[in-house]
Parts: sequence; C-alpha cells; structure tokens
Amino acid sequence: MKKLYVISGMTGMTGNELARQIVKRRDDVIGFDNFFASSTETIKDVIASEHLEFFEGDVNNDAQMKELEEKVIARKADYEKVTYINCAAVVHTEHFYHVDRTFETNVIGMKKFLEQAIRVGADSYINCSTSEVYSMASWKEGGVKEDDFLLLATAEHSQRTSYATGKLLTEFFMKDAVERGMIKGCSLRFANVYSKNELLAKHVIPHVITSLMKDGKVTLLENSKVNKRTFLHNIDSCAAVLAVADTDVALDGTIYNVATEQEVSMIELVDVCAKAIGIEKPEIIFEGYRESDPQRRVLSAAKIKARTGWKPTITLEQGIKMCVDYRRQVEEK
Repeated sequence: MKKLYVISGMTGMTGNELARQIVKRRDDVIGFDNFFASSTETIKDVIASEHLEFFEGDVNNDAQMKELEEKVIARKADYEKVTYINCAAVVHTEHFYHVDRTFETNVIGMKKFLEQAIRVGADSYINCSTSEVYSMASWKEGGVKEDDFLLLATAEHSQRTSYATGKLLTEFFMKDAVERGMIKGCSLRFANVYSKNELLAKHVIPHVITSLMKDGKVTLLENSKVNKRTFLHNIDSCAAVLAVADTDVALDGTIYNVATEQEVSMIELVDVCAKAIGIEKPEIIFEGYRESDPQRRVLSAAKIKARTGWKPTITLEQGIKMCVDYRRQVEEK
C-alpha cells in the first residue's frame, strides 16, 4: 500500500521539494500553504499530479484545518502509513527580532498541527526546527551535537532569540507527545537551507545572486567580514526528512541535526556565486550590523547519518550553479 504525507507550508523551501520527492515515489501528498513567502510557482511541475492535492490554507485557520482533518480521516484507511510533516514557519532573520511575527505560526501552529495528527491517528509527525536554537554556542570542533548544552542570548542582549526559543519549545512538544505514547516522531534542526526557487530575496544566497547578476556588486552586513556558515541544499534537507520518516527507530521524539560540514566565509560565498555567474572580481560593500549573530555555525550530523544512513550529496558549488541556472531560465521566459 501507498503512504500518505500531510504537509503544512508546502510551497515553501522544504515543503515544495518534499512534495516533489514524494510524488516521485508514487506516494500521495495533501499539502497547503498561506503563501507568506512563496507561491504555487514552486510546485508547478507537480501540482497537476494525481498523487498531490493542494489547497491555500493557514495552519491557524481552524475552519480550514477542520476540513483537512476530515479529509485525512476519510482517506486514512487507504494507506499503509500516514505521516504529518510540519514545514509551516515564519522565517528570515528580520522576523527573528519580532516575537509577535513568529509565535503564532511557529509555536501555536505547530502544536495545533501536532494535535490534529494525534487525533486522526497518524503514524508519525516530523517537526522541522532550526539550528538557530544553538544561538551563541553554534560552533565547536567537529560540530555542535544535539545533546550539547545551549547558550542562548536573552532579551537583555537581543530579541533575535525569541525565534529560536519558540522553535525550541516545539521540540519539547514533540518529545512529550512521543514519550506519552501519543504518536511517533522527531524534530530536525536544519542549518541554512537554500533552494533554486526561493522567493525571499532577503535570504543571503538569493540576495547575493540577485545583486551580482544586476551589477556585479553586493551589500553585506559588517558581520560578514568574519562570519562563516554551512549551507544545505533543500534536495538534501528533504531527503533527510524522508529518511527519518522511513526509519522507525529514528521516530523516538529526539532531535537530529541536518547539515553539511562544508563551512565557508560569507566572502567565500560571494566568490562561489560570482564564479557561477561568470564574474571575476565581485564588489562587496559592508553596511549595517546584526546583534547576537554568532560568527560561526557548524552542526554535527553524525547522529542522523548513523541512524538513517542519510548524508548530503550536493556541494555548495553545485547548488549555487543550480540556483544561477534556474534564475537565468526564469529571466529568459
């Protein structure tokens, strides 16, 4: 029998690629999105598939979620397994500093979606979290691990951590539900996921590519003179979601880092983007400063690799070339 996946935030970075990979498996998807930072453009290649059902909806709209619940209950008996995947989230650093912008969707919405999964008798629930929870302790030799203690910036330092603490709370909801025997599941802490069709130009990779393609120059924060990050392509991040969903022993309520170990400085990132575009000497302008922004963030993905066999397959250079090629295709139309 086939499997059914119910996905919130389906046209976002994680949701749209999940739909693509699931449809390719010939399993079924019911997904929805409120188009906060995306559109159906990201799923145009699969939206007509007989394996996919999509509707415009918000995880905090009770009437819409009631209809979804009834739909899943009606179809549940046709499937070997039903998995809920929570991708809905208000993201981007500009929102991290405003707790009212993130709390309803990221915390309340996650909890409501989890409660629905439990009510319909879903087999598992995958909670998409973030590496932001590591806050000011985001790096150590070999990468930070899931059971490392956290060092959080507080409201005395910056409002930025309000986003991280909200996501951290969802991990407790997930762990509690599993420990109480209500459902199987786990949380995934993603580190700097990017994709070729990302609409939010304020994220660093689309910002750099858009700026360089326009006039060969890009403006970065002063932090970027010293900051380093890893970047994970959404093809790999979504493969990780399905890897844990397929691995029963991984659905233990715990947390899994999902990241690559290919660390680059922000200046090196600009160089990689420039090379993919065909620019030899990009101009970088440094302007502005972001509080409570860790200089380095490297996660150890040893746990998910050992538990599921997952590993990233797309290098930064390959992923950036995919982004540039896609952007050029769009502009040519």
